[in-house]
Amino acid sequence: MSGPANGSATGEALGLPAFSLDVQALDLGADIKAVGLELLETESREPVRGERAAEFWAATLPLLANGEPLVLDFFSHLERVREFCASHKIDFRETGSRSLVISRPSQEQLQQLSERFAAETFALRSGERTKEEDAELADGLSGRGVDAYQAAYKRYSFCAICEIDDGWVTLLSETLWPSEVVRRLRPAAQSFHVHIARPN
Repeated sequence: MSGPANGSATGEALGLPAFSLDVQALDLGADIKAVGLELLETESREPVRGERAAEFWAATLPLLANGEPLVLDFFSHLERVREFCASHKIDFRETGSRSLVISRPSQEQLQQLSERFAAETFALRSGERTKEEDAELADGLSGRGVDAYQAAYKRYSFCAICEIDDGWVTLLSETLWPSEVVRRLRPAAQSFHVHIARPN
């Protein structure tokens, strides 16, 4: 992905790169503000997967934090996550009976984790609140999994639920509208030759 666009005859004919990032508001209910980010092959509309996807998300998602603290949450297949973190010297802490947190992951660590656990659902949180333990969220993740973020995200600048193999990130935030998401991600998207689209 970081090289020249190389897969889309239709995209090339339209003057578009081979890969696109669709950014659009999501309707998850009246009390929930959400933005969907979908990384796709421009021509086939299939999700971008593998190393290229992990590299892109690891470079772009931290930009949404705009310098604020960032943590990574895992809440499934934790033994695999523990083993991977231990073998790659990535620090983590246990939070609740079924979740663990990686604080301030580097871009390299985020890429490694995104590629290794692309088939899993995990999440990022950003904001000053990440400096404190969030027992309510930890309990929610242990009991309800990803649905716990709907009650928690207003305590943070954002919560991003990542489904890398599906090419999909759901951003829950009171302050990040699609236009602001595009503004923050555009420089990185351009460096990866990824076209940003606003479907609606």
